Amino acid sequence: MDWQALLLSVKLSAYTVLFLLPTGIWTGRRLAYSQFYGKSMVQALLAMPLVLPPTVLGYYLLMSLGDASWAGQLLKSLIGHAPVFSFEGLVIASIIFNLPFAIQPMQRAFEAIPRDVREAAACCGMRPAKVLLRIELPLAWPGIVSAMVMTFAHTLGEFGVVLMVGGNIPGETKTIAIAIYDRVQAFDNEAAAVMSAFLLFFSMIMIALTYLITARTRTFHG
Repeated sequence: MDWQALLLSVKLSAYTVLFLLPTGIWTGRRLAYSQFYGKSMVQALLAMPLVLPPTVLGYYLLMSLGDASWAGQLLKSLIGHAPVFSFEGLVIASIIFNLPFAIQPMQRAFEAIPRDVREAAACCGMRPAKVLLRIELPLAWPGIVSAMVMTFAHTLGEFGVVLMVGGNIPGETKTIAIAIYDRVQAFDNEAAAVMSAFLLFFSMIMIALTYLITARTRTFHG
């Protein structure tokens, strides 16, 4: 087991979840409750990572974050170095790649909250922030938790985008998925099998947890 690569992957997943938790709640809630011009286009753009091959998305991110781009220059001035082939670049790429995995489940969770419940709270004089904290978040929490679980697991096993944007730098951008690829290339099937088995087991646990949360929510509402 390449523990350095595993710890880096866990760190990347944690940073991605920490950023997408508030972002997903705000965006998912806005998309669930608001109607505005171009909403369908916004939802389509947010869903693009679901259909784009990871290498294609990774290529465009590589070009967008490179030294020749304004975004790359701006980030370089903020963090002190080019974002590509660095951990910071991996975090940015991971956040963009996981947007639909975080936002869509949260949007569905907020859409499932009856409108009359929110209207009744507003009629009782509750401020929007209090309605969110006291009513909406408790009702939407299964969708929020499921989104974060899936985001964490998806980030942990991501390969294409990570390789394109971060490369393969030990201790900096070499994640567990890339470590598995390296072991296969070196014909070290035993090490590759151990790491692959770990990711398989972890993914199964995460999926089972997501289904358990969903099942308990349906039982509660039923």
